[in-house]
This record gives sequence, C-alpha cells and structure tokens, in this order.
Amino acid sequence: MKGEVPYDDILLEVSKLEVIYNRAVMAIQGVSIKVPKGSIVAILGTNGAGKTTLIRAISGFIPSEYAEITDGTVIFEGEDITSKSPHEIVRRGLVLVPEREKIFTTMTTLENIKSSSLAKKEAIFSLETVYEYFPILKERSSQIAGYLSGGERQMLAIGTALLCQPRLLLIDELSLGLSVQVVSSLIEALKRMKKELGLTILLVEQNAEAALKIADYAYIMETGRVVFDGPPEKLLAHEDVREFYLGIKGGKEKSYKDVKQYRRTRRWWG
Repeated sequence: MKGEVPYDDILLEVSKLEVIYNRAVMAIQGVSIKVPKGSIVAILGTNGAGKTTLIRAISGFIPSEYAEITDGTVIFEGEDITSKSPHEIVRRGLVLVPEREKIFTTMTTLENIKSSSLAKKEAIFSLETVYEYFPILKERSSQIAGYLSGGERQMLAIGTALLCQPRLLLIDELSLGLSVQVVSSLIEALKRMKKELGLTILLVEQNAEAALKIADYAYIMETGRVVFDGPPEKLLAHEDVREFYLGIKGGKEKSYKDVKQYRRTRRWWG
C-alpha cells in the first residue's frame, strides 16, 4: 500500500505495534499494516512468527494471554481501539474467528449460529446469508456441533461470526488441519463474500500458497516483525519468498542465514 491507498479507504490501520508477554518477552515489535475497505489482506509466516499475537492484539484478546500492548496504535474506521475490550471491538464491527475454541461443542449447529447474533436493526448478514455460503450448515442445523468435521466447524465459526455483522472479519489459520479440497472450498467462499457482500477480510495464514490465491495484499511476518510485504504477484515473483515461504526452489539454493544477510544489506523489493 505504501501511500498508494487514500486514507479514506483504509478500514484498519495498525501502526508500530509492540506486544510484550509476561512483561519480559517481546512478541511483536514495530508492526504496521493497513487493510483497505473491501479487500482481503493476508498475514503470512511460519509457526511462532507472531501472526496470532498480532490478530489477538487487534481484536482485544491480548490480556487473556498474559500480554500487553506497550506501544503503537490500532485504528479502526478512524477511531483508536487500542487495548479496548473484545466486546467493545465486536460491537464496532471487527470480529475474530479464532484459531482454537471456535465453537460450542455441546450445542447444536443452529444454536451456535444464533448465539452470536447481535440482532441489530441494520443487520446486513442473516441466517439465510450463512446458509447461502455454507449450505451444509443448514443440513446439520440440529446436529451437535462437536460431531461436525473440521471443515464444517470452520464453516460454522465463520457463519457465526457473520451474524455479529462484521465490517472487518479476522480469520486466524483458516486452513489449519484441513484437507486441500476443504481449504479450496473455504477460500472460494471468502472470495465470494468479498465480491458479493463487500466484506473486508484480514486473513492470518500459515499456508501462504492458499492465502495468496485470494489476497489483494500480503504481509509476511518473522520473529515478531514484518519482513516482506506487497501484492501477491510481487511476493510470488520474489525468489526468497518462493523458496522459504512457498517451498518453491529455483536458482542457487541459499541458506536461511543468506536470506537474513540479504535483508540487512538491501531492500528486498529493490
């Protein structure tokens, strides 16, 4: 984005965010991202890169992880929501689908979906909306959610989040533990939601290849920092990104140390 997107079009702007665990361990440092309205932005990186910490900081869940935001700001629709509580943030239209504990396993599928409804008069997304994108949930409406498959649970989590009337939907690890076929189906559903509903999505994902298929822009994190960012075509064209984050090798094989040295001496997009 780097100044290319007018400020009025930015839905979420995170600036120089810093998070510390247990008042000692730096989890993320100096992270800045922008999410324009109506876009899909991906946060990529390996396990432990700081992706989940970032998304939990944005959505207000950091205190539950014995962590705190010590610097930086989170601006949503022009308002500073840094360190606000999760329920305040949800009511503003920023809704998280977490990596774990996505659903109530002892309730039925329908009870799960209805449990999250904010019942706003100006509600955009309805139960029919959820069933339109995930028809299997209608078939499983009376089934105890704990018996759903992994893919159906992810669909249920996203459907439940939709009834919170999000203007920005945050999804943590969409593809975790799911088959390629299920992931493709979920990716296609998100693509349709963006196009047909105008939904803005911030997708935190370890599977870079899947995320880059639908992202308009992506940031790659490593050890708590953003190390690469750009549109998918630019990231896919970059040799180091292809090799170390997509597993596609080409040319002379380099060590991880070589890549770190390269970053210190030259801007990767130069």
